[in-house]
Amino acid sequence: MESQKSTDPIGIDHLSSVSSPNGGAPASLTLAAADPALTPDLALALLKHRDLPAETVEEISKNAIVMKHRKVRLAVAAHPHAPRRIALRLLREFYTFDLMQFALSPAVAPDLKRTPDDLLISRIASITLGERIALARRASAAVAGALLLDKEARVWQTALENPRLTEAAIVKALLRGSAAAAFVEAVCRHAKWAPRQEIRLALLRNEKTPLARALEFARTLPPAQVRDVLHNSPLPERTKTYLRRALETRK
Repeated sequence: MESQKSTDPIGIDHLSSVSSPNGGAPASLTLAAADPALTPDLALALLKHRDLPAETVEEISKNAIVMKHRKVRLAVAAHPHAPRRIALRLLREFYTFDLMQFALSPAVAPDLKRTPDDLLISRIASITLGERIALARRASAAVAGALLLDKEARVWQTALENPRLTEAAIVKALLRGSAAAAFVEAVCRHAKWAPRQEIRLALLRNEKTPLARALEFARTLPPAQVRDVLHNSPLPERTKTYLRRALETRK
């Protein structure tokens, strides 16, 4: 009886052996990646191996059929041996949430993670309100920090509660003149962020910080630091006068 024809023209068993760390030579892997019969599933099986040579990853990226699949594009861009020019080209084609997930993936090299963050920040003006709120809730510290300057209160309120948000990102937002007064006041009252010294110093450098809060924070900071901040602070002169008087009483 004639044997049943294989539905796997490359051969899954063969693919497993050539793509294993102790298997065939790199040339065999590249040949497998270049095979016209390569399918998205087989491409993903190859890309799961972190020691896959760069030329093999590049060969997969040349396959127009498998590269139509979102998971394959993500896997190629995230592979540690993907040629940088290919990874960057793919990143520029990613949609919003693919970029976010890519930036948060622990398998992606740290220097490459900055690219999706930069792309997301550059797209903020064209991203819908719903997408901005979702990004504010889940994205990286860099993206959440950029969204602290959003004009919509729902966006920056959500970003302020992002678990990845850092003190440095909040300080950076506070030092921007475009920070909304409502955002500044929210930071002044925030249970997690308001007690932090660097944030209090940044609030004393923001002209929108309410007088009562500025006085409260100044009393908790070293006088020398407060004087240094007030020297170049854009706070209203009236506020700075009150703060200097308060410093005199601490002598």
